[in-house]
Amino acid sequence: MLVQFTLKNYKPFKNEVRFSMVASNYDKTTRLEDNVVEIPKFGLKLLKSAVIYGANASGKSKLAEAMRFMRDFVIHSSRETQKGDRIPVEPFLLSTETEDQPSEFEILFVHNSELFRYGFEVTPRQVEAEWLFHRAKTKEVEIFYRDGQEFELHDTRFKTAKPLVEKKMIRSNALLLSVAAQFNDKLAGKALEWFKQFNVISGLQEEGYQGFTMGQTKDDQAKQEILALLKLADLGIDDLSLKYLDPGNFPKGMPQEFREMIEQKLLEEGGEVFTDVLTSHKKYDANKRVAGTVQFSLDEDESSGTRKFFALSGPVLDTLKQGKILVGDELESKMHPNLVCKLVELFNSKNKNPNNGQLIFNTHDTNLLSSGLFRRDQIWFAEKDQYGAASLFSLSDFEARKEENYEKNYLRGKYGAVPILEEFSPVYLPTSAPAHEDEE
Repeated sequence: MLVQFTLKNYKPFKNEVRFSMVASNYDKTTRLEDNVVEIPKFGLKLLKSAVIYGANASGKSKLAEAMRFMRDFVIHSSRETQKGDRIPVEPFLLSTETEDQPSEFEILFVHNSELFRYGFEVTPRQVEAEWLFHRAKTKEVEIFYRDGQEFELHDTRFKTAKPLVEKKMIRSNALLLSVAAQFNDKLAGKALEWFKQFNVISGLQEEGYQGFTMGQTKDDQAKQEILALLKLADLGIDDLSLKYLDPGNFPKGMPQEFREMIEQKLLEEGGEVFTDVLTSHKKYDANKRVAGTVQFSLDEDESSGTRKFFALSGPVLDTLKQGKILVGDELESKMHPNLVCKLVELFNSKNKNPNNGQLIFNTHDTNLLSSGLFRRDQIWFAEKDQYGAASLFSLSDFEARKEENYEKNYLRGKYGAVPILEEFSPVYLPTSAPAHEDEE
């Protein structure tokens, strides 16, 4: 589970900001206690969900982007970069203090009953610093600390890394954690395994994970779970089936190179390519009795909201089943607010979320603030100052009564993180009227 994410000098975040999933002790009501997971071993209470609000360009999406960058860099830096490749990181550029300084990322997480604290500082050119701390029982132990290309390693808990360092196998633009995991270091492998369960998706581009959901429907149990979620959303879908690409009947106009690539893939892997999902809906007669079913194309006949919810159902169910972390940027896009509420309810439920998956998302949907689904410490705000630097803060930072109307107070600016709108004065350029002939 995610405990805390900290970043500094990354895009709009000039100063250090800290996003925490640690629950406060202010609210003891039974209903809201369902939103919390206790980990007595480390004295932690962690939240199952969190929502982030803020004006446009306030930093909400950039927080998700920072999480995605850290995840991807950890997983891929050892394999998918070469010496001299640029690291895709950008500092805060609106200040001379930070434009040439490294960006800093640190994450604290619990995985397999062990607590990890891992972080690094990077510029587009190289890794400036990197560190890993591990706590299996009561004491946090430093596993390694890196300063440029100088490394301090734990003698017994990080033996695998010693020959890698001695043989200078750690490139200046690659992470030691990633390289050590590639060489089967046990502790680095555990950390990397957690990062692979830390997923960040865009609510605006569901095509990126619709294929994952389509693949899930090939398993009958997973398909039934997806169908149950779709029925819960009242979309009128009774069944699903995949439409496969027929190698002997490629669409007209398909480029020859693409055709050959698919044929080669099918030949080598013996796999199948699915091109669409067919949804089954009930058909009724004049007496309103079921007279059969009709199949619709998900891509051509269903609404954008239905397509979005279908695409999202796979990652959501996978996160709940495996106890992963799902971060959604603009999660509510194209969907009815009640559907978003239903997703939050799933994650906050002890029965539906037995493995303690976590959902973190940003939104403009203020209805959620009055839904009663969130504790104050689950509600976060992003805000920029007059110099373009973004900050993060929680509703629990304010003195607020439980019976307060959070939505109304937020919209009127009590908590900040709303746009400051000025009066619009249109500017019209004067035009010269054409002269009449009788005026000449």
